[in-house]
Amino acid sequence: MLAAYAAKIDREDPLAGLEIGEVDAPTVPDGWVEVTVKAAALNHHDVWSLRGQGLREEQLPMILGCDAAGLDPDGNEVLVHAVISSPEWRGDETFDPKRTLLSELHPGTLAERVAVPAGNVVPKPAGLSFAEAACLPTAYLTAYRMLFTRSNLKPGNTVLIQGAGGGVASAAIQLARAGGFRVWATSRDERKRAYAEELGAHATFETGERLPAKVDAVMETVGEATWEHSLRSLRPGGRIVVSGATSGFNPPADLPRVFFLQLEVVGSTMGTREELGRLVELCDAAGVRPQIDRTLALADVDQGIAALVAGDVLGKIVVEVG
Repeated sequence: MLAAYAAKIDREDPLAGLEIGEVDAPTVPDGWVEVTVKAAALNHHDVWSLRGQGLREEQLPMILGCDAAGLDPDGNEVLVHAVISSPEWRGDETFDPKRTLLSELHPGTLAERVAVPAGNVVPKPAGLSFAEAACLPTAYLTAYRMLFTRSNLKPGNTVLIQGAGGGVASAAIQLARAGGFRVWATSRDERKRAYAEELGAHATFETGERLPAKVDAVMETVGEATWEHSLRSLRPGGRIVVSGATSGFNPPADLPRVFFLQLEVVGSTMGTREELGRLVELCDAAGVRPQIDRTLALADVDQGIAALVAGDVLGKIVVEVG
């Protein structure tokens, strides 16, 4: 079968390790199912894998990709949940210390077929196309958990979303608007601020700009470049939910502000299979549709990876497979 995979690790030039070609069909262990992939979506996780973050040389070659929608063995239309917990784990799989994502320990979704545990498939509503559904399991699920599980936000509250051009941030803008929050977003790029308003942001601001009022929560995926602004933007008792740090992992702490204003810093990672099911229901009921920047053939995955590396993306890059 045709697949896009990491053949070697190159920390400086991730594209140097990407290959697209024929590989063996997936092995399907007991309790797993094979999904025929119709569409997959790219994530920065794919770039990190090619750079060796979370993927070691001895695991190569490794099929890339976390997100997919397709057909299960009975022909049902499904999404794939990318979080693979250990067999003995029960409960919220994101807390399993042995959890992995597809393309870390098990082959990923940038292939004609992928094997996953039977419990990792979620029904796809007819109202979502395969391309739209394929965008949900990583960026949109991460945003959903941040907003609706980890933030303590209530309808009418104000949420600040940093870095409006990012995949998780863009998803968070759409979902926050659907959830009844007042949505503010930041970006250095005027084009990305306009994009955020198209997605549903009530107001947008330059990165670091002083806001007209304090916010109830901040969704933080940028890290070092926006951290100080995130802290300064919170009301007393407010909460930062952080799921990434694309600009760096060493932000200034400003601990006096944290304890004097009793701020909360909460981590969030991906989401559960149940949360993915609720996300799908929300998108179907509220008419939320992932924004697709471009659609590529599997043979052209290198173009999508290059766009992610360059930051030249507004929305998701979808790979049509079947």
